[in-house]
Amino acid sequence: MDRLASRRLTRAMTTHTSADALTSETVLSTAAASGARGSVLLVAAVVAGLQAGTYFTWSTGVMPGLARVDDRTFVAAVQQMNIAIVNPVFIATFLGAPILAGAAAVLAGPQARPWAIAATVLAVGTLAISFAGNIPLNNALDAAGPVDRIRDLAAVRADFETLWVRLNIGRCLTSAGALACLAMAALRTR
Repeated sequence: MDRLASRRLTRAMTTHTSADALTSETVLSTAAASGARGSVLLVAAVVAGLQAGTYFTWSTGVMPGLARVDDRTFVAAVQQMNIAIVNPVFIATFLGAPILAGAAAVLAGPQARPWAIAATVLAVGTLAISFAGNIPLNNALDAAGPVDRIRDLAAVRADFETLWVRLNIGRCLTSAGALACLAMAALRTR
């Protein structure tokens, strides 16, 4: 429970003299609001962490590993991963991260709100990088067609790989930043 909620709860308890004070509507609504705030903030942080972990894994493991393979393997593997990543769990966290950060910003107390707003901006930034950069690159790679029909695999890979990796590092930083800001918001909620 944050300080403001604690003060409201204390005020509600001291302004009522009867035993009913603890079950008054004011006390219950204050406790419920504080609980909802904490729950949304927790879920927002977990979802932001899942997104940050996804981009971190691609930056530190998947793409460096694929950098070691031949052009045919690279293009075929990335085309298949582009298909596999479009699934309900990924889409829920991908779109849920900025939505939940925004909800946390709306519900946050005054000391936590700036951090939750910053998290929202960073999470939206992650989407912007994805929609403006990574997704069009993924679509272009898929549009190149099946690996067996691509005449110049090296050119297709070159058009994709370097820029996609740089953009993904940007997503890694923005999503990790969103997570850090949500953690700061949680610390300010106490």
